[in-house]
Amino acid sequence: MQTYYSDLLVIGAGLAGERVACEAAQKGFKATCLSIVPARRSHSSAAQGGMQAALGNCAKGEGDGPDIHFIDTVKGSDWGCDQEVARLFADAAPIEMRRLAHWGVPWNRVVPGQSFYFKGGEKFEKFEKEENEGLITARSFGGTAKWRTCYTSDGTGHAVMCTMDNRCAELGIDVFDKKEAIALIHNGESCMGAVVRCLRTGELEVFLAKATTICTGGFGRIYKATTNAVICDGGGHILAHDTGLVPIGNPESIQFHPTGIVPTDILVTEGCRGDGGTLLDCNEERFMHIYEPDKAELASRDVVSRWMTHHMREGKGVKSPYGEHLWLDIRHLGDKHISTKLREVDEICHHFLGVDPRTELIPVRPTQHYTMAGIRTNKDGAVYGLTGLFSAGEAACWDMHGFNRLGGNSLAETVVAGGIIGAKIVEFLEGYETKFDTACINSAVKQQKERIHDVIHGRKGKLNVYDVRNEMQEALMKGCFVFRNQQGLEECVATLQGTLEKSRKVGLVSSGEGPNHELAATLKIEGQVKLAMCIAQAALQRNESRGSHNREDFPDRNDKDWLNRTLAYWREGSDMPEFVYEDTTPVFELPPGDRGYGGGTIIPADEKYVTDRTVKSPVTEIGKKK
Repeated sequence: MQTYYSDLLVIGAGLAGERVACEAAQKGFKATCLSIVPARRSHSSAAQGGMQAALGNCAKGEGDGPDIHFIDTVKGSDWGCDQEVARLFADAAPIEMRRLAHWGVPWNRVVPGQSFYFKGGEKFEKFEKEENEGLITARSFGGTAKWRTCYTSDGTGHAVMCTMDNRCAELGIDVFDKKEAIALIHNGESCMGAVVRCLRTGELEVFLAKATTICTGGFGRIYKATTNAVICDGGGHILAHDTGLVPIGNPESIQFHPTGIVPTDILVTEGCRGDGGTLLDCNEERFMHIYEPDKAELASRDVVSRWMTHHMREGKGVKSPYGEHLWLDIRHLGDKHISTKLREVDEICHHFLGVDPRTELIPVRPTQHYTMAGIRTNKDGAVYGLTGLFSAGEAACWDMHGFNRLGGNSLAETVVAGGIIGAKIVEFLEGYETKFDTACINSAVKQQKERIHDVIHGRKGKLNVYDVRNEMQEALMKGCFVFRNQQGLEECVATLQGTLEKSRKVGLVSSGEGPNHELAATLKIEGQVKLAMCIAQAALQRNESRGSHNREDFPDRNDKDWLNRTLAYWREGSDMPEFVYEDTTPVFELPPGDRGYGGGTIIPADEKYVTDRTVKSPVTEIGKKK
């Protein structure tokens, strides 16, 4: 059996994974990245709109700074984030954007003189200063006070991913594709690497390292309607959760994006609305300004998704063979704008809808998009429960997003968190030595061989993995989507309990030999159902509405009882998750208050509790002024 050694093993070679690896390699450590697909096909490449960073270069971003970015992020999270982490992020983001420019990212730049922008379909003038010519420019995104989303047309993820992969090549980082980690190697206290299945041959391999980092993205594919690629199936979360030692943070915190196209659920970027696109109903009339007079289409994603769903419930949806939807209108932006700054949206509309967005409306509706939930880490990216295990990016609950993330903050988080956590991993590697326990390694490999052997020979059962997966997806879509309530969640949990039993009785139709997709799906189906159970059960227990978690039967945001974070453990031999709750943030730099959009009633936290945990800062003063 092939065995590989390195200082750092990174599972996942998207932007977060490669950025972590770069930080270690720059300090002389040997880093290895594993990826299911070629690195440049990682889901990071699909990100369109941009990365938030308070550069303040363009006319509509003038006066911006990390303090204002911090405020927007905390409000966007509905006071569910770790404010210490949000502060680290807001302060580091401008530095990281300039670093990416130095590495080769072709950011759109400020062009001086008179230009125009749209808001709610109306055209306005703006004047870019000559002294800012050539600086990184920005566009508007939802929930922000300033324009701060740096972009490269609407292919930002692709441009940054190619640049980062080039940087890995420069630094001599080994990036292996067609490799899927199926189990962590650990002794109950420290992580030593992973058992990996080669997707070319089907053979098992061992990757050992002093430090292991999980950067596998989200798990949106456990939902039927999602913008996520097929590789975003929770594989990294399952690795950690299956240890029984590592919790999933805030599993009930799932984001739904307002503009997935119908019927394929492919994303069209928030940049469409940031650049002036509008949402229309069955009468081709705008409606978001009725519900959100100040923000309209550019309220945060949780708010827009809820109002869209509400508007369709009011009978204003467009009927179609694929269910109800609404319209996104970018026709008024014009050919030049669409052909340059929204060219990927243009291609998606042509290839997947047969629609020309210059002259026709785009059918859209809310769909699962992002997991604020993730492998729980501290502010250094160290995973709870196992020494030597780290996580970054969407795979992690680093918790700068809380219960709703702002558009542009997640793509920025991949590289900002990757740099911050990568530096902390370097500190860890400089002061840490490990012994690779051969008995532990051999036991982990043997266990995975036996598991694969049992599945191939039908020892546990003969149920079809795709039928079981479909049942899980349907249960989440029905009971745990944009709106939630007790009856729907109880039914969802009950269904998933039966699905969990079925997931343990799955067999193969195929032989299971070689690079077999059915085997890959079968090996993770039980872990996926457990993740689904964590989402539904945690949502059932959280009796409030906060950000993307919206309980119709508990519409208030309850800071008095629920200003905390959910930790979901799955202990060995258990049929239900175990929940522990921890403080949302070690210190309130910005005390809980009204977001300024989204409405709703807030049950305030105990005043002494908040005051004792509030620090004086420029942000607190800014919050008062606003």
